[in-house]
Parts: sequence; structure tokens; C-alpha cells
Amino acid sequence: MPESPASDRPVCLVVMGPSGTGKTTTAKGLAGQLGWTFAEADEFHPKANIDKMSAGIPLNDEDRAPWLVAIRDWVSDEAEDGRSTVITCSALKRRYRDVLRGAEARVRFVELEADEAVIRERMEKRRGHYMPPSLLASQYADFEPLEAGEDGVRVSVEQTPEAVVADALRKLAPEAA
Repeated sequence: MPESPASDRPVCLVVMGPSGTGKTTTAKGLAGQLGWTFAEADEFHPKANIDKMSAGIPLNDEDRAPWLVAIRDWVSDEAEDGRSTVITCSALKRRYRDVLRGAEARVRFVELEADEAVIRERMEKRRGHYMPPSLLASQYADFEPLEAGEDGVRVSVEQTPEAVVADALRKLAPEAA
């Protein structure tokens, strides 16, 4: 279990990375394995953000600010009710992750890693998502991987979805491996 024995606060796992890395699939798998509440961060975007991305225009820090606060507040509300959660969120920059870490939960990150070319190929096959493959380069350009001192793990997504979930759980709780 990803919660440390010393922790009595609910945990929030933020499954992060650029669009197309498999955040939703991984987060749903983790939530199912752990029995925790799942949420999709895309559902917290204001309509203006979705319209902007749908038009192929990358979001800027100003666009993302209220979205990150809404996610943080949702995590806090769930934690105050004693629920641990798993949520998807690109969390591309450390300062974005700093906002999320302000939640009333132990916020841990699962960074999904893959070469940009692999993700571009996946995105080109994806149907029904508002995020066009043309914005992938801007996401990789903005992306700041987890740094030392950030509570999280890195997991390659160049394996089956089940293996990604198992790898994440193993890395989050090496004492249980």
C-alpha cells in the first residue's frame, strides 16, 4: 500500500505526465487496486481551457492556475472526509505540483515516462479526445520531471497497462514488494 506506516493522513496519488502517456488508464488501475476514489483532472478544467486546447492553442500558467486550485481543493475535501484518492493531472511543472501539494492529504506523484515519439503515435490513434497531437510538443517543452525531494516515483509506460500499475505500486511501497 502506498501509504507510509507513519502517515495518518489520507493519500492522493497524482498520476502525471504529458497528454497521451496513459494517465487515465493508470489512475483507474491504481484506484481499482487500492479501492480509492478516482477523478479525472480534465473534468476540473473550465470550458474556456477546453475550448482553447480544442483549437490547438496551448494553455499557459494563467489558464492552469484556477484548474490546479480546483483539483487541490477537491483533494482536500476528499481527505477531510477520510478518503484517499487517485487523480490524473499533467502536473507538468514543479510549481504546479507545489499547488497540488498544498492539499490536506499526503500528495504523491506517479510520473509516467515515455519517449515523445511513442506518445505521439498513441495520440494519433486516439479518438474523441479534445487534446490534439499538435500540442504534444508544447507539453514536452514545458515538462519538468520530478526532482529530488518530491514525493513520487517514475514509471515507464512502454509496457502493458497492467504492468504499469504493478510497477507503480511496487515503487510506491518497496517494503511491500
